[in-house]
Amino acid sequence: MTEQAIGPGFATLALHAGAPADPASAAGTPPTEPPAGVFEDMEQATALFGLEGFGSDVVHSVNPANALLEERVAALEGGTAALAVASGRAAQFLALRMLLQPGDEFITGCGQHGGQMPHVDQTYKSFGWGVKCADQADPKSLEAALTPQTKAILIESFTKPGGRIVDIAAVAEIAKKARVPLIVDNTIATPYLLQPFAHGADLVLHSATKFLGGHDTLTGGLIVDGGTFDWQGDARFPMLSAPRPDYGGMVFAEIFGNFAFAVACRIFGLNELGPTLSPFNAFLIVTGLETLALRMQRHSENALRVAEYLAGHKAVGAVDYPGLASDPAHALAKIYCPRGAGGLLTCRLAGGYEAATSFIQRLRLFSSLGEISDTRSRASHPASTTHRHLSDVEKTASTAGPDRIRLSIGLEDIADILADLDQALAGV
Repeated sequence: MTEQAIGPGFATLALHAGAPADPASAAGTPPTEPPAGVFEDMEQATALFGLEGFGSDVVHSVNPANALLEERVAALEGGTAALAVASGRAAQFLALRMLLQPGDEFITGCGQHGGQMPHVDQTYKSFGWGVKCADQADPKSLEAALTPQTKAILIESFTKPGGRIVDIAAVAEIAKKARVPLIVDNTIATPYLLQPFAHGADLVLHSATKFLGGHDTLTGGLIVDGGTFDWQGDARFPMLSAPRPDYGGMVFAEIFGNFAFAVACRIFGLNELGPTLSPFNAFLIVTGLETLALRMQRHSENALRVAEYLAGHKAVGAVDYPGLASDPAHALAKIYCPRGAGGLLTCRLAGGYEAATSFIQRLRLFSSLGEISDTRSRASHPASTTHRHLSDVEKTASTAGPDRIRLSIGLEDIADILADLDQALAGV
């Protein structure tokens, strides 16, 4: 029997994609210092600054650490190219800037921006962009929000803080029918658990601050181009389809093909607005990627054990975790993330607001922080912290009601995690 040739697996790509080991040190990541910036000759310099060649200034960063990060994440997601930027919010803004003109709008999930939604709405309005909220767990809700001014649909693969799985393929069909790109924030799932391009997404975003980096030591973001959306001749997206007078009439969609979006984000976003990722932070993210498969598997296994424990506790009213067989999203979890349902879950305490805040105060192993997706277990009460300035109706719509706790399950021994939850629940 002849073995069929297949590509490298996820863990192998996470260690090797993008660049060979440094021959000087046998290290898997390059030095973080920027290159000297010396060109071979004037002809090469002129070509690169004029975007006439596919050199590093066009396709990826000139810094070796940033370039490796971009190539590795693009490989893990199955995309054509990636761009590393200073934060997840910067990645979202640059992606939208390529798509929206004043008077345009995009559709997003009601809870996607969490407690920041009012600020995001007002900020984007100052650019003349409209933001329409819908229930991203309900494709029909997203479809109903479409208008002639819609230029993108932005969803999460896993919603936060609720931890729901979105039916990406169903939303992709709606986006394709409307001829708008589907952008998927894959921060919580990571490409280890779910690859949105395989289900019809056109663009993927990441806050690398969270699971990609994994250790709460940095901020960073990434835009990944799937190379699937046809920008050519589409007057609705002039940044990509119209001649650029600042580059001699160049049409990016024609010149750069299936990675035109990533190049446009670099040239018209990163270079012009400056949300540059520190090379040292890029180095830290690349280092985190090397253990992503191991970490996400452990996060998922621990979170499932926690969800099962909480679901059987008398002080807990309900648990939202798609890995549970009883969860409404479990059928989607089996389709989209068979390796595991991630490390994020929420629960509602039977005692309401007072019980929820008391529970947070009694935790010892869990850190009480708004940030999520660290190697260490975290717990937060969104209604009194990250979402406190929202109305009660808005909190409930964002799955941040007064009785709800958000848990980011870390890599500690599961017995210690359960023991801490048990003693905290005993006092509420």
